[in-house]
Amino acid sequence: MKKLLLSVLFSANMAVAAFAQVGDLWISNGDRKIYGVLSRPVDNRGKHPVAIVSHGFNGSHSFGKSYFGALNALGYQVYTFDFPCGSLNSRSDSNTMNMSVLDEVSDLKAIVRHFRGRPDVDKNRIVLIGESQGGLVSALTAADMPKEISRLVLVFPALCIPANWTERYPEVADIPDTTRLWGVPMGRRFFTEVRDMDVFGTIGRYGRPVLIVQGDRDNVVSVADSRRAAGEVYKDACLHIIRGAGHGFKPDEFKESIGRISDFLRPASR
Repeated sequence: MKKLLLSVLFSANMAVAAFAQVGDLWISNGDRKIYGVLSRPVDNRGKHPVAIVSHGFNGSHSFGKSYFGALNALGYQVYTFDFPCGSLNSRSDSNTMNMSVLDEVSDLKAIVRHFRGRPDVDKNRIVLIGESQGGLVSALTAADMPKEISRLVLVFPALCIPANWTERYPEVADIPDTTRLWGVPMGRRFFTEVRDMDVFGTIGRYGRPVLIVQGDRDNVVSVADSRRAAGEVYKDACLHIIRGAGHGFKPDEFKESIGRISDFLRPASR
């Protein structure tokens, strides 16, 4: 999987060289400092739309770089970042014991506000792209900012997080001080917060276009949840299923995904 990811990132970085200018960008959310990388089209004249890419559990900004080439070519600025406490490798803050979905929603809102205030951004075309846990965070953020987000892209979104952890810890008293998931330590707060979330009762507040992309062999996130979101919850949504893909895409699967996302975001589809 690591070699496949490196192959995708290498191809993406080669494409970036032709279409973009790339640089570090720190954004503040109160006393929280968020590290990220902004890739801008070489043509810097006028205002550009922006796509904000949110990584999944224990991910990092590196995963979002794979979106640079295709979206810069469409005229988008692309920002990918590290959620504070969202990963053991986060350059923002690597203390995963303080990981919180609510904090990540707050951070993403701060990033949206930052770009809305920039003179080089078309504030009417701000797009959120979220993968896995970042998909849940993006969906919740869009529900709270329905007028500020023009389009929403959810890639194998982990809409199941609250239900899954409430099933594992039926009572608050069942939650230990430390839970380890795939070797990542997490504190009690993460689990006490998500147990009260009504995901499907919340995300439908976002009424603008939504694209959901997921593999039909995803053994981490249920395709049924994505079908429910696209077919019953969102008012204007399309679900694209990639046959044979799991939770994380191989190069050919990512190519299919980014092609569908590009079609969804190109100017003609506004």
